[in-house]
Amino acid sequence: MVEAEKKLVEVRAKMSGVFYRRPSPDEPPYVEVGSVVKKKQVLALLETMKVFQKVKSPASGEIVEVTAEDQDGELMFVIEVG
Repeated sequence: MVEAEKKLVEVRAKMSGVFYRRPSPDEPPYVEVGSVVKKKQVLALLETMKVFQKVKSPASGEIVEVTAEDQDGELMFVIEVG
């Protein structure tokens, strides 16, 4: 049996801002490595000019890497799809 080819999708910030992995400091992160996500699922928050925007998954798949931590990063997540 041939396994379907999988690809990686990078989730990058569309503009600079402050990155938040969780909805509030006392709550768990939206996703972790190994989380299975659906297209348009919220992955994080990005604060730009005092406005919070939800970072949503561009595809369904599994989070294989979280590259940003709170308050940093342009590349935020890597999702394996397929």
